Amino acid sequence: MRHLIDIMDFSVEELQELIDTANDIIAHPEFYADRCRGKKLATLFFEPSTRTRLSFEAAMYELGGNVIGFSEAQSSSAAKGESVADTAKVISCYADIIAMRHPKEGAPLVASLNTSIPVINAGDGGHKHPTQTLADLLTIYREKGGFENLTVGFCGDLKFGRTVHSLIDALSRYEGLKVVLISPDELKLPSYVKKDVLAAHGIPYKQTTDLEGAMPQLDILYMTRVQRERFFNEEDYLRLKDSYILTPEKLQNARADLSILHPLPRVNEISVAIDGDPRACYFKQVLYGKYMRMALILKLLKEAGRL
Repeated sequence: MRHLIDIMDFSVEELQELIDTANDIIAHPEFYADRCRGKKLATLFFEPSTRTRLSFEAAMYELGGNVIGFSEAQSSSAAKGESVADTAKVISCYADIIAMRHPKEGAPLVASLNTSIPVINAGDGGHKHPTQTLADLLTIYREKGGFENLTVGFCGDLKFGRTVHSLIDALSRYEGLKVVLISPDELKLPSYVKKDVLAAHGIPYKQTTDLEGAMPQLDILYMTRVQRERFFNEEDYLRLKDSYILTPEKLQNARADLSILHPLPRVNEISVAIDGDPRACYFKQVLYGKYMRMALILKLLKEAGRL
């Protein structure tokens, strides 16, 4: 039995397998319409979500399966003090696979150690978000044709940005990666990520506060919001929330083939004026996330595909 707790749980070959399956689902949706008939996905969301929860639900329904679960902690026995371990044991009596989002780092790992069915980490605090990374990878693959020799700029909240941490992990295994880290000093990428991932893999990177200055060298710009829910006080959030706002003017020196990604939700950090720009990929990411989650569910449930 396999789980997906961290994107590094899967090899490069397995990631490519998921990408290939997702692309086949896009091309031949009719073949996959009944692959999970009779199976149930439990969505255990202890933290608010729109895209991740609904894309998991849409993915399972489009595979012919069913969905049970809850969308907030107060709707579960966690409100009565039930542990994550006990919740996982209970849900394994009802479902075939779990997708869990939790505000505490490590909660999906605890669930995976206490259940008899596959567990998918749908985001744990400021730690990891591997299925968003799957959406990111399919977007990059379809936009760039591969992952080698890319210069990727990460902008915004790099300290608490679990999507940033997971994508850096995933891309670190491909040749020729260069990274530009664009953030206020207070929201820099954690030192352990720089040491254990970037430095350990010999990946050249630079830190800057200047988005416009970094723009001309980027193949991909990964924007993130400053996450209000990760701050301990409102004053710090209000001071930093509008640190970077991407506007058409700031794209004047960008490459014609730049790809702009964002895990969403967007607050102020990307002007709506950019939505019509062919370089804007963030709504494509949403759709690709559904297809990658379909591929992931098939893999973890060991349901045969076409490939």
